[in-house]
Amino acid sequence: MTITPALPRWLPLAGSVLLAACASLAPVPPAAALHVDVPVVAHPAGETPAWWYRDGAAQAAGRGAMAGRAKNIIVFLGDGMSLTTVAAARILEGQRNGSSGEEHLLAWETFPATAFSKTYNTDSQTPDSAGTMSAITTGVKTHMGAIAVYAGSENDCTDSLGKHAQTWLELADAAGMATGVVSTARITHATPAATYAHVPNRGWENNAALPAAAVAAGCKDIALQLIEAGRAGHGPGIVLGGGRKEFLTRDQSDPQQPGQRGLRSDGRDLIAEWQRDHPQGAYVTDAAGLAAAAGAPSVLGLFNYDHMQYDHDRIATGSGEPSLAAMTRAAIAHLARNPNGYVLMVEGAKIDMAHHDGNAYRALDETIAFSDAVRAAMEATSSEDTLILVTADHSHTLNFVGYPTRGNPILGKVRGRSSFDGEPGALAKGLDGLPYTTLGYANGPGNTGASDAQPTGSKRYPHGPKKLLAPATGRPDLTAVDTSAPDYMQEALVPLAAESHGGEDVGIWARGPGSGAVRGTLEQNAIYHILVQAAPRLRAALCGKGLCDGNGVPVELPGGNP
Repeated sequence: MTITPALPRWLPLAGSVLLAACASLAPVPPAAALHVDVPVVAHPAGETPAWWYRDGAAQAAGRGAMAGRAKNIIVFLGDGMSLTTVAAARILEGQRNGSSGEEHLLAWETFPATAFSKTYNTDSQTPDSAGTMSAITTGVKTHMGAIAVYAGSENDCTDSLGKHAQTWLELADAAGMATGVVSTARITHATPAATYAHVPNRGWENNAALPAAAVAAGCKDIALQLIEAGRAGHGPGIVLGGGRKEFLTRDQSDPQQPGQRGLRSDGRDLIAEWQRDHPQGAYVTDAAGLAAAAGAPSVLGLFNYDHMQYDHDRIATGSGEPSLAAMTRAAIAHLARNPNGYVLMVEGAKIDMAHHDGNAYRALDETIAFSDAVRAAMEATSSEDTLILVTADHSHTLNFVGYPTRGNPILGKVRGRSSFDGEPGALAKGLDGLPYTTLGYANGPGNTGASDAQPTGSKRYPHGPKKLLAPATGRPDLTAVDTSAPDYMQEALVPLAAESHGGEDVGIWARGPGSGAVRGTLEQNAIYHILVQAAPRLRAALCGKGLCDGNGVPVELPGGNP
């Protein structure tokens, strides 16, 4: 019997017009796979940092990441951006644009390469942002709460000092590339911190937050690490986000919110120190200042005392904070001046925060703002030399339920069917005879029981309960309630002070050199290895230290073998 070898699945078939018509969404051709031996270990007991690093390298090399020739890398991190969030935000933006919504696509959904990311931490089935982002930035999974250190104890400073993991931002800096960090959170918050800092506990954002034992052992707070990373011509050249309070002393009033004071107890004004270290640099606090800093050799933008505002509130209040898209454009323009290329991380942080607040309107609105930022990057770069990768660190408990009719407002009540044989067009009702919304949360502050902050019934943002006074005895009648209003909080089954993360896989989307390796289901730490292997300058820096195998794949853990 003669067996005809199958053509590679990416090759166009003769006479096919369908592939040509769908070229914009055609899969990226997988490059030649390289094999990396990975020892078989018992899980989780046999998982060491060195094993995680090699296993991640094997996943990336086996998918052809080494064929990448990316000069620049941009990682977009939608914090808490579950697949349900993506679907609901896609529909909301489409409906805002006048369509039924379901057929719409967010910016990154046009990318040719997609995959799933497994998000668990070494010690937790449902993860947090610190451990997940550390996996993405270092190539090694770690414990919940860790900021770019290998797995250990969250409060053991001494143990963590020997476990600092090099991030791709630090690697790029050492390789002569420009680097930048952009976030709508405090710039010392978990996700941005995991690109440049090393502490076992994400809460150590300023010196006053460190336990005395940690200070005595030599651990440094995250804000101080950012300032020190930027000395002697190193560290991120542009840093944009919120969180002035982590850099100011307790004796200093915030310049824009004078009723607030800094948190530092060591008397160090870190903003002033940054300005001394960068005499030609620009420290900015609003959108106008950011625009004026276009030609500065280094930029530090801290746009809020705490986290930056939700985009909805930023627009409503006219606060002067820049949008995430504006910060992204500014960062790319700044970094693109380096002939060696750049690595940039952009976080849409407040998707996650809105979910924790139990407020789907703001979560979806933030996702749309995140899409605007991705689109800005697409317009400012070329897929010929720039790898753009979009992903999330973890999921949330947002649910998309019922049988709403096509085009039903995504933030509205289900209008269609309660079951397959219901009455189309009418408000769908539960067995209790009451309507319900398409979107809801499994847990969180939207529970309709009476709390110490709001009475029984539907909750309004902001609602931060500390105590449940009386459990819900039924559901409120939503017939006359505007569930699409910005401050409406979706019902939550389990009452919690803040909605929790979810543990399911999240998406990865990519375009540009090396993006063909983004396919299938990946361990989250393999994202680091795709980025590093797809950028010749990054992998050459590791190979120069003897950390690569015979095929030039970086397989050995930088800094030793914990």
